[in-house]
Amino acid sequence: MKSFHLARAATAALIGAALAGAPAHAEIKNYEFQLVQPTVKAGADRIVTVRLVDKSTGKAVPDAVIFSTRLDMAPDGMQEMATKVTPMPGTEPGTYRFKATFGMAGRWQLSLGAKVQGETGSVENKLVVTAEK
Repeated sequence: MKSFHLARAATAALIGAALAGAPAHAEIKNYEFQLVQPTVKAGADRIVTVRLVDKSTGKAVPDAVIFSTRLDMAPDGMQEMATKVTPMPGTEPGTYRFKATFGMAGRWQLSLGAKVQGETGSVENKLVVTAEK
């Protein structure tokens, strides 16, 4: 019986040591996109820049894979007014840029979906960009 308890204790210690040595990952809910600039001028070929942040550390997260983008006027009740979103190269690690046409002034919703390397699940955010005249 004593050897059984020693075996269980040794197993628990090994599991604890293995988990302690594993790199810590944040949960997918700890990531969010943030607008770098919340306003743009209405018109063609405007650039929107977002930063993907690990909320637990405050650090920008580079190399995420953006798999879903949509830009529409849902905040102003016109979700059918959507426009094409074109990914552009980021200017610094953890930033993601998109080119789009803001056909009119108002509030536009940028919906993003991304995978973070080393994490399970997806980051999904809806950000409101204001297009000004």
